[in-house]
Amino acid sequence: MKALRPPLRRLAGLLALCTLPMSSTLARAEPLEVSASFSILGDMVRQVGGDRVRVRTLVGANEDAHAFQPRPSDARQIGSSALVVVNGLGFDDWMARLARSGGYKGTIVVASEGVNTIEMAEDEHDHDHHGHDHDHGHGADPHAWQDLGNAQRYVANIAAALAAADPAHADSYRTNAERYQGELKVLDAEIRAAFAALPAERRKVVTSHDAFAYFGKAYGIRFLAPVGVSNNAEPTARGVARLITQLKAEKIPAVFIENIADARLIERIRAESGTRIGGTLYSDALSAAGGPAPDYLSMMRSNFKVLHEALSAP
Repeated sequence: MKALRPPLRRLAGLLALCTLPMSSTLARAEPLEVSASFSILGDMVRQVGGDRVRVRTLVGANEDAHAFQPRPSDARQIGSSALVVVNGLGFDDWMARLARSGGYKGTIVVASEGVNTIEMAEDEHDHDHHGHDHDHGHGADPHAWQDLGNAQRYVANIAAALAAADPAHADSYRTNAERYQGELKVLDAEIRAAFAALPAERRKVVTSHDAFAYFGKAYGIRFLAPVGVSNNAEPTARGVARLITQLKAEKIPAVFIENIADARLIERIRAESGTRIGGTLYSDALSAAGGPAPDYLSMMRSNFKVLHEALSAP
């Protein structure tokens, strides 16, 4: 048989390329399919991944992850993901179970891995957090993203996972993560300085449920709540009465509504204590796109401004 002429050899080479596995050609040109358990994590993945990721978030804006009820279609969609990202610390254990039931066999990324956690007291639904640094374990408060320092750890974990899943674009993920962490550091310093300038007796507030212990520890704010870390928990009559008494005795300047919580309990506490409503805080979910907290950085900035304005008002 005669040797192929040069043009025919080039054609044969192109045909050979077309027979390569999808993973080495077209698959790398497509964005990574990433599933995140709730809106705050979904935004962090988008910030780090940029146009290299397509993110599916199960619990969306203004929705409560504590009350989430997955559908069979959710399991099927997660099963086709290249990566699954969860908060961990007991916040979204349902996500891992859902992924496995949908046939997902890849890595489940725990974004909170490595953060210093706050241990919850057994009677925490009756009063404010008095926690301490603790390794991951039973009883850890899961709301670690409420500290911008912890958020930087989340971003590092997400960037490492994306780089491992898509090594060809690892430099892009690292660059995005460094840019984003820089923005988080700037806001962190701004919040610390602003609250440090307020008298300690004014740095006390009441929220719907106990979601702000990390914010309080990082920035020197004392948070009290009638309900524990799960928004589904029922407040006790004794706990609510004690909270109202404390509000009056300590002259706590404001109570705050949460975007995911029923406002009626806070309204009752406000009416019986004589204090005022300071505004809406975002705890476990972002706002809709047109709201004040459509992304994580905006959410933390909004919470900071609402709290600071209420606590510094005469």
